[in-house]
Amino acid sequence: MSNWYSIIFGLIMLGLIILFHEFGHFIVAKKNGVTVVEFAVGMGPLIWSKVKNGTRYALRAIPMGGACMMLGDDNGIPDPEISATKNIEGSFQAKSVWVRIAVIFAGPFFNFVLAFILSVILLGIAGIDKPTLAYIKEGSAAESAGLMVGDQITKLNNTTIRTARDITMFMSEYTPGTELSFSVLRDGQRLTYLVAPEWSDEDGQYMLGIGWNAYDRTRIGVLETLGYGLNEVWYWIKLTFKSIGMLFTGDASVNDLAGPVGVVDLVDETVESSKQDGPLYIFLNLANLCVLLSANVGVMNLLPIPALDGGRLLFLIIEVFRGKPIDKTKEGYVHVAGFLLLLLLMIFVLFNDVRRML
Repeated sequence: MSNWYSIIFGLIMLGLIILFHEFGHFIVAKKNGVTVVEFAVGMGPLIWSKVKNGTRYALRAIPMGGACMMLGDDNGIPDPEISATKNIEGSFQAKSVWVRIAVIFAGPFFNFVLAFILSVILLGIAGIDKPTLAYIKEGSAAESAGLMVGDQITKLNNTTIRTARDITMFMSEYTPGTELSFSVLRDGQRLTYLVAPEWSDEDGQYMLGIGWNAYDRTRIGVLETLGYGLNEVWYWIKLTFKSIGMLFTGDASVNDLAGPVGVVDLVDETVESSKQDGPLYIFLNLANLCVLLSANVGVMNLLPIPALDGGRLLFLIIEVFRGKPIDKTKEGYVHVAGFLLLLLLMIFVLFNDVRRML
């Protein structure tokens, strides 16, 4: 069972991710003259609200979502008054297709913005984990090829390596039987070595026989921090796509999915494992988890799934090529069906989260 403070941290984290997502829709809608009826964090019963400049700002009881409800935007659900709202000033439907695309895309994009901001803060405080070899196993493929402790890896084949984790990501897609070209920096010289990873029965995978010190962080300048911040977000985006791919290859299943309850449980594990290192490390590890989750939410919302932003974007892109929108009633039925399927998935994930905790 999670501690009470982990539940609070988890709710704050989910609330922040939702807030940024909905704020993306909100700010782009406002900038384009779309009337926002309600901007809400959470779902269900109303806890608090305030009306300002024609928009109701609301906090709702269930921290499992949020909403930026715009005039004339029915989220794809059939609306008998849809034709009327097309002619109302401030209506979402009255705007050009490009404005509507921008408003919908802004939600997931702001999740990437949040991930970037947190990454920059993290890297500014802790520095980066440079891909510098701190360990080479005796008799390993790396030692045989000539790699040495202290070598800084700059490229693997044609892939640029910026952090130690980039090596892990690269190796996760390794094709057995192929040699890897290591470009390294050693005493100011750029050298290249060919390494053929070897199968390890102990680890159950192909290994290079190298290691690095994850706690050996290097402080960098402001501009470098911004660049590495983008790299950090891209790392988590790639990892999210890889995880989605594993669902289709059978390397993962829907049983591995986690919802809000699972997130709180993960927050609890993070807090407990960081306690001994002090409050700063608790903050850094939770912020890192938030980067992962925010990038994950951004990617998932861009997938062309009905009822999600990606599904709505797909219909808008089709409208661009057709020169006219798809019948809103038909589109609505697709989104409703998608919403019902997502609701069933959420119930299944919630059941799995609770089962794993018991």
